[in-house]
Amino acid sequence: MTAIQDTAERPRGTRLPRSARRNQLLGAAQEVFVAQGYHAAAMDDIAERAGVSKPVLYQHFPGKLELYLALLDKHCEALVDAISAALESTNDNKSRVLATTEAYFEYVSSESGAFRLVFESDLTNEEAVRERVERVTRDTATLVSRVIAEDTDLPEEESMLLAVGVCGLCQITARFWLSQGATIPQDEAVRMVSSLSWRGLKGFPLHGGDAAH
Repeated sequence: MTAIQDTAERPRGTRLPRSARRNQLLGAAQEVFVAQGYHAAAMDDIAERAGVSKPVLYQHFPGKLELYLALLDKHCEALVDAISAALESTNDNKSRVLATTEAYFEYVSSESGAFRLVFESDLTNEEAVRERVERVTRDTATLVSRVIAEDTDLPEEESMLLAVGVCGLCQITARFWLSQGATIPQDEAVRMVSSLSWRGLKGFPLHGGDAAH
């Protein structure tokens, strides 16, 4: 019996290891939150989607907010990891910009739609949510700013400002591209946006006064 068959044939309420049950509940919650938003989603909906009773759901998450925050933490971390991997994938600055742009487009275009929990949340009036969204923006920009600061003569504050601009450009254009039906092929959209970023960044001198290559 395959793992897929085992999951499909598992009767409702079958006991799972705690970590597996938690992942199952997070997956169900993600589908509901992405489809309905935080305010319209109900714990009943999430429990039904997961095929468990509400008491089982509350055993793992004391409330809807805690469940939402757990998902937010997961997907904020995933974005930071993706940007870190993109920056570490090459030592060529132009290729770094391309890889970073591609990471944002991949994140936004994922079939899960999880980016909506991070960038299009209907719960940003909640301090815990707002803090996490601000932190992922800061953390991703910090990664980019370190590369800018290492390769140029710009001070830390100016490197950070440019990094926020690069990350914001990637994130907003990726979301706009998706909202318009992704009619431009993804690789072409990535190329266009990364080219725009690179044309700006390469104007800042490298250490030693040479132009970026």
